[in-house]
Amino acid sequence: MKKILLCFMAVVAATMFYSCQMNDGKCYVEGVVKGEQYEGKRIFLVPINGPKTAEYVDSMEITNGKFHFTKDFTKDTMQMYQILVDYHYRMGLQPLLIVGEPGHVHVTIDSISSAGGTRQNDSLQAWKEATEKHGQEYATYNRTVGMLRGRGMMEQAAKIEQEGREYHLSYKRYSRQLAENMKEGALHDFLKEIFPLTYKRKMPDGTIKTFDADTNEEIAE
Repeated sequence: MKKILLCFMAVVAATMFYSCQMNDGKCYVEGVVKGEQYEGKRIFLVPINGPKTAEYVDSMEITNGKFHFTKDFTKDTMQMYQILVDYHYRMGLQPLLIVGEPGHVHVTIDSISSAGGTRQNDSLQAWKEATEKHGQEYATYNRTVGMLRGRGMMEQAAKIEQEGREYHLSYKRYSRQLAENMKEGALHDFLKEIFPLTYKRKMPDGTIKTFDADTNEEIAE
């Protein structure tokens, strides 16, 4: 009974310690880099927005295939970061976007990199996987259209091209819905910025007109 009680107390203590870390306003980035050739090389945590100076960019040496960064955040200072190995050695490694937010972010840097562990980073990882799938399948649509046109099969090419447009539009809608689901935060702002519903264009006569981002049709104002 005494052993059981001690084990229970240890688990409670560990849970309380982990919870305190989760709620202390700090982001703990804990990562591994696949490949012995990267041992001792520097890895960088670079903010997407703002200066890229030493004051704002963190770096450390990869040791035993691992690295870690700790950042302090408030609700208003959370932002997107990119994790990069020294550019002399990063060939074959995929750069990785993460959200700097309180909690533990688990990172793997490899030919296909990934991250997760917090709400925004789990959602960002799902979006990245959807984006990679979209890129591959959308490229297939475009190759097929080009092949059909090269053979003079214009009607079939037009049909596949329309299917590709609809597929691309469904991806944009998914990305916008993900932003809405997040409600606020760095990932919400990031997706809203790259998937706007409208855009403005300056016309030759100097007027500014608004267009639908999906159809490129002018929106009357």
